[in-house]
Amino acid sequence: MTLPAEKKELPFYLRGNFAPVMEEVTAFDLPVEGAIPPGLRGLYVRNGPNPKSGESIHWFVGDGMVHGVRLEDGKAKWFRNRWVRTRVFEEGAELVQPDGTIDHTVGVANTNIIGHAGRIFALVESSFPTELTPELGTVGVCDFNGRLRTAMTAHPKLCPKTGELHFFGYSPFPPYLTYHVLDASGALVRSDVIDIPGPTMMHDFAITDRHVIFMDLPITFSLERAMSGGSFFYEWNDDYGARLGVMPRGGRNADVRWFEVEPCYVFHPLNAFDEGENVVVDVVRYPELWRGGPDSFDAAYLHRWTVDKKAGRVAEQPLDDRPIEFPRIDERRMGRPHRYGYAVSNVANVGERSMHLVKYDLATGKTETHDFGSGRAPAEGVFVAESDKAGEDGGFVLAYVYDEARNSSDLVILDASSFARRPVATIRLPQRVPFGFHGNWIADAN
Repeated sequence: MTLPAEKKELPFYLRGNFAPVMEEVTAFDLPVEGAIPPGLRGLYVRNGPNPKSGESIHWFVGDGMVHGVRLEDGKAKWFRNRWVRTRVFEEGAELVQPDGTIDHTVGVANTNIIGHAGRIFALVESSFPTELTPELGTVGVCDFNGRLRTAMTAHPKLCPKTGELHFFGYSPFPPYLTYHVLDASGALVRSDVIDIPGPTMMHDFAITDRHVIFMDLPITFSLERAMSGGSFFYEWNDDYGARLGVMPRGGRNADVRWFEVEPCYVFHPLNAFDEGENVVVDVVRYPELWRGGPDSFDAAYLHRWTVDKKAGRVAEQPLDDRPIEFPRIDERRMGRPHRYGYAVSNVANVGERSMHLVKYDLATGKTETHDFGSGRAPAEGVFVAESDKAGEDGGFVLAYVYDEARNSSDLVILDASSFARRPVATIRLPQRVPFGFHGNWIADAN
């Protein structure tokens, strides 16, 4: 007698609203409950992993799919979701070549999507960016006229003062870290190797008006894991240490000062700013990560590092005791003192219930939450200013929200200054938007 094989539960990133969608949809004149603010004129678009096979070995490696809604004249003109037509998607190309080198034209382009200098880029930290059209079609890989020779982080930082786009690329092989700058016109004008001791996974970084801050933390590339064919090649490393590198904006590798911090991991800072001669960095901090394997995501909490350059040390302060991720600010405050921040709360439980958005007032220490209702779960909330002259919370927070009862999603617009109140507008979408990673508001040029 043969017993039936035990059915293995799917990993979280293939269940519920993490599961991929298999259709690309185009819809026009979307139904709206409430009123879309007429000043919102542009594209709200978000990226995330959506494996075309329906299967994946890790949440981070599925094919990129972007989901966008075009807003104009108080109307939701269209919705489109499109796979990014990368070489992985089209050809099954491999990032690591037979000789062990990395082909940066290969990547899944699944982590973020940004606009800069009139172009739109889908990003993944292993590879070159992939340019998209305003209708979310794929143009192709971009290396900025051959000047980019490393990967590009999925988290570049736009300086609101200069219009420069700061970013970096990290690698499992030397050089481990390279810092880059695009000018306001989109030309790559700077590339500098930054010395670090090993192959850390540097997902994000921070800038201020005067500094660049690198986070050299103990998730490192494991050659043993890579050679054994594991699902993910990075792991917690007790021997690596943890430190912050602070470099003047006009400085070079020799000008970087390194400051030790308690071992931890950070995927995402909220923001950083200068405070006299000190540098303040607000981050979502994991006390440790992936000790139990690459599918293990522990809780992370809002935390403040204050770098005292004169004393040569870092003060560490927890700011909240609730688990959060995907922190965002008013991007006009990038690198400058900020009062407000936004995040998704309760993501550590990896479920669709009891998730909500939280708004932080860091001047008063108060918080507000927006509860979308039973069975409704938000993705990352993105702040959009009502106008260039509006105050720091004078605008709106946009987020895709999954509705379990309908097994579909909405684009919800909240008034940032009345965060807990009923949404300003709810736009019904024709397609479920799976939980993914990051997106942005790409405003029409004035």
